[in-house]
Amino acid sequence: MTANDSFPLGHPAFVSNILDRAAHLRSHDEKLLALEKHRDARAYVVHRDSLVVKREAKGPRALLTIDEALQFGANPGTVFLGLRDGAAVFGMGINAPAAEKLLTRDDVAVSELRGMAMQGVVPPDQLSAIAMAKSMVTWHQRHSFCANCGTRTSMKEGGWKRDCPNCKTEHFPRTDPVVIMLVTSGDKCLLGRQKQFPPGMWSCLAGFVEAAETIEDAVRREIFEESGIRCTDVTYYMTQPWPYPSSLMIGCSARATTDELVVDRNELEDARWFSRAEATLMHKREHPDGMMGPHPFAIAHHLLGRWLLPDQNT
Repeated sequence: MTANDSFPLGHPAFVSNILDRAAHLRSHDEKLLALEKHRDARAYVVHRDSLVVKREAKGPRALLTIDEALQFGANPGTVFLGLRDGAAVFGMGINAPAAEKLLTRDDVAVSELRGMAMQGVVPPDQLSAIAMAKSMVTWHQRHSFCANCGTRTSMKEGGWKRDCPNCKTEHFPRTDPVVIMLVTSGDKCLLGRQKQFPPGMWSCLAGFVEAAETIEDAVRREIFEESGIRCTDVTYYMTQPWPYPSSLMIGCSARATTDELVVDRNELEDARWFSRAEATLMHKREHPDGMMGPHPFAIAHHLLGRWLLPDQNT
């Protein structure tokens, strides 16, 4: 199965959630404990940007039993992600020493999530639940203490809240909105490169939405700041959860009203206009100079494909 098969146009990674979040169960500790102890309960174990997987003859298995997760060294505190066919699914973390011990084992691996997703190692329909686990585990690891008074907080609501016992402040997980946009001008589109991109890869411009800013304003501002291009006609396409660590990519398109580029070299290595013909070759990864567009697991690929191949979008 190719990446295009795993992520057809309109279906990037992390968007197909097969879980019932069952939020009504989060406040029932006894029910959650019973669900966790049930033999059908499963967990995703996250370590930083990696996932703990069980090696099997048919390939790595990311969805572990609770006993497997604990035997591998996962922390006992669990985040309730939801129900799959009536069985509970949890997110669990693992500390660095325990994760390092797994590296010497033949039956388990600690593998980088992005690489596994891009290679199709993890079934696409599990990626949304894994993204939820990664985002939530990371949030708990970074918010152990109250931002208001500094007291250690405790996990509540199945992991979807932390309470401060001192000042009674309630802390909830956050998602950071990011605009990502394809800018076009007639028969050409604007793409940029960051220094950390693989050689030859170009993608859509992107940036965080700032306080008290609309999505449309964020699109116009980010495009101008990074490329010097003014634009109009901002339209929404779709969103993609992005667990690095917990963002929501808001896919948009915009029409340029100027052409002259003034690239912010602090943000981008380069930016340039591409003709539709050249962008098509990059999207198909058939460009004679080895240039390529973003990977199909990323929403940027689908923004570009929507413009190049509108009849193939769902």
